[in-house]
Amino acid sequence: MTSLGNYTTDSTNGHSNILRHEKCDAYLLFHLETALGEGFRTFLYFLGLAYCFIGLSAITARFFRSMESVVKHSRTVETIDPLTNTKTVKNEKVWNYTIADITLLAFGTSFPQISLATIDAIRNIGKLYAGGLGPGTLVGSAAFDLFPIHAVCVVVPKAGELKKISDIGVWLVELFWSFWAYIWLYIILEVWTPNVVTLWESILTVLQFGLLLIHAYAQDKRWPYLSLPLERAERPEEWVPAEVVKYRPLDKVHEPHTEVSQVGEEENTGIVDIFSIHSGEGTGHFYQNLAGEDVTESSTPNNCNIIPEESDILSIWKHQFVDALMLESTESRKLNNIYLRVARIFWQLLLLPWKLLFAFVPPYQIAHGWIAFICSLIFISGIAYVVTKITDLISCVTGINPYVIAFTALASGTSWPDLVASKIAAERQLTADSAIANITCSNSVNIYIGIGVPWLIDTLYNYIAYNEPLRIENAEGLSFSLLVFFSTSVACIGVLVFRRLTIGAELGGPRVWAWVTCIFFMLLWLIFVVLSSLRVSGII
Repeated sequence: MTSLGNYTTDSTNGHSNILRHEKCDAYLLFHLETALGEGFRTFLYFLGLAYCFIGLSAITARFFRSMESVVKHSRTVETIDPLTNTKTVKNEKVWNYTIADITLLAFGTSFPQISLATIDAIRNIGKLYAGGLGPGTLVGSAAFDLFPIHAVCVVVPKAGELKKISDIGVWLVELFWSFWAYIWLYIILEVWTPNVVTLWESILTVLQFGLLLIHAYAQDKRWPYLSLPLERAERPEEWVPAEVVKYRPLDKVHEPHTEVSQVGEEENTGIVDIFSIHSGEGTGHFYQNLAGEDVTESSTPNNCNIIPEESDILSIWKHQFVDALMLESTESRKLNNIYLRVARIFWQLLLLPWKLLFAFVPPYQIAHGWIAFICSLIFISGIAYVVTKITDLISCVTGINPYVIAFTALASGTSWPDLVASKIAAERQLTADSAIANITCSNSVNIYIGIGVPWLIDTLYNYIAYNEPLRIENAEGLSFSLLVFFSTSVACIGVLVFRRLTIGAELGGPRVWAWVTCIFFMLLWLIFVVLSSLRVSGII
């Protein structure tokens, strides 16, 4: 792949024009690409970008299953009553739910954007100007998280079903840090050091993520002086009802004391703990029984100490590859409509390369899911790298401002895991806490980590090598987008508060009002995208 720096753009009043008419000599795989027509090249690159987003959706299934195993990890705690000298043994979750929301869930679902921004920063290391793809994608992703994802979550519950935030204090803390993140970014770009980011500003940006964690945990534990005096509604010990799992043995895997079973498409009606995702495409999720006990979930005190034998793990891993090659699930074979069956087979063929690649991710039963979790993030980073290359080519061939592509295509595509996470939480959890917390926390993570870390990399290098700060190209356009986002987000939060006061819940409710809210949120997103794109392109 060649460098994508061999074209120029005209400037008018500091803004890049939306189009230019110079030939793009860069290519993705083969030099012959440059001989194709620009229209055909653009079509192929957009097709490649869409296929990368399909890959992100495919790895999301494994990512969430591994995250589920991480969060479900519990430990045995023994306490002795000093008065009666009675010993009590109980299981406690290793992860605090609030911290899990902010770190594993929000950070993990925002990892495509974070990877893209970090890769963009590394590519631009040593340059005085920061890359535009990272900040543009992260600000656009924040708008996608707040508006379209809220729109989906509002209509996901069943008709008349109400789901509200149980711990309003934690949500207010997360909301404060989410709003402050964008105010802070505006202060950096326009107030303290206009159009420039210094080393200390980038360090302070990253450190504020730690302050968010401390403040949220303090609110969850109701620490004096650091928490809001707000009572929380009763919330269940487990976030969702326990899943009723139907087991069926698989060929060549059944042993006298070991049963490896697959939850197929027809068995996806159960609800799993935390955030499991059951693919409707027959991706296959495995549960392991050892001596009659479920590895992933058990009511026995020692379930966290159950470790599958090596042969069982190898059987599960082997079956991941077998499942990746399956073109039809049990349910699809029962379909009488031949066109639907053909459509499903075509979709499976489209997913086949991704499924085979992601089958190399180790089973989530190993090390409480940590290895699968990390491997999933590595694959997401690899896809993000390819996405940055294709995006550069689209900008090069079409002349469209990279910020415009970042606000629209990249922000929507890389926010897919956020959408999946919040939708699952809104469907299956008893409250709206995690569905909405994922949105607000992801927006905070986008700034404190997604923009903070890449800027820290570039500012640190520039400080050491040149003793110069990092300059932000088209900072005025980015600042304008922040103002538009802030204004529209106030309207979004206002509607959620209004729903809480009138119908008693943020999500669900009467079907008509749920759809009215959904349409309003989508309208806010369109306003943000159109105004931001016009501004960074120098049209307004």
